[in-house]
Amino acid sequence: MTMDEMKTRILAGERRALARAITLVESGRADHRAQATALLESLRGHGKQALRIGLSGTPGVGKSTFIEAFGMMLTAQGLKVAVLAVDPSSSRSGGSILGDKTRMERLSRAPGAFIRPSPNQSHLGGVARRTREAIDLCEAAGFDVVLIETVGVGQSETVVAEMSDLFLLLLAPAGGDELQGVKRGIMEIADLILVNKADGDLKPAATRTCADYAGALRLLRKRVQDPDGFPKAMTVSALEEQGLARVWDEIQTLMEWRRSEGHFDRRRAHQARHWFEAELREGLLARLRREPVKGAMDALGAQVESGDIGAAAAAEELLGTYLQISRAEDGSA
Repeated sequence: MTMDEMKTRILAGERRALARAITLVESGRADHRAQATALLESLRGHGKQALRIGLSGTPGVGKSTFIEAFGMMLTAQGLKVAVLAVDPSSSRSGGSILGDKTRMERLSRAPGAFIRPSPNQSHLGGVARRTREAIDLCEAAGFDVVLIETVGVGQSETVVAEMSDLFLLLLAPAGGDELQGVKRGIMEIADLILVNKADGDLKPAATRTCADYAGALRLLRKRVQDPDGFPKAMTVSALEEQGLARVWDEIQTLMEWRRSEGHFDRRRAHQARHWFEAELREGLLARLRREPVKGAMDALGAQVESGDIGAAAAAEELLGTYLQISRAEDGSA
């Protein structure tokens, strides 16, 4: 398939072409990166502006169950929903289970849905490095809502705020100890805290936990991008599909206010700048890993390990070596 054919099929909403394009942008090969960049540039400005929703939660909270129930509700309303589910990679083997399609069997068969699991490849922030580009491809394919399911819950997960329009934090019914365990950083970026499993015997506990989080949110400093009442905590039951419609109503209320106040456009512009700088950093690191710079890096790394040179001095020396090699290459060119 040529790049022009892939572009045409993506704009037509073909899921197979979209899947192939995401595989292309996730590739680390230099020729694939060049093709991916050209494809993304050709698609820029096409498609629609999807609502990007970041979502995370503690292990076992029912993220996949929530996403499937929430996605099925949205597709029933005629909306096209893409799910970018990031699975943790093994630090030893580099492998991932990528089982989200298995866990979301109903949604994976829905005509208006697209599910793409990707390994995070140990990338900090709970997201894969190319998740941002996958979002652009989903928008070009005409999806109305893009759900980004991130890895785990932690301080570094605030990275997802730089690629989503709003952030949902799923938590399970628990006592005060659980509240203490939630990182302040992730509490500060959450737009809605959803206490899941508010059903059966757990419903009273979920109600109490929701009240605890609502109280904690009131102690945080009010954010300029929020209307009165946000961020807020709510109870939901993904299993019984209770409270999902209310969550969607609150999301729409928040996004309509942010659009009317100009916060939406400013946030998108800030995110674009953030990812430009992130790509620049990653590009420079990639150049440092190439020969002959890599050889100098390995040699200096060994000296740092043995204590012959300090880390800061070694980094300065390597940057000097990189500049010399770059100037020599430019002169030869």
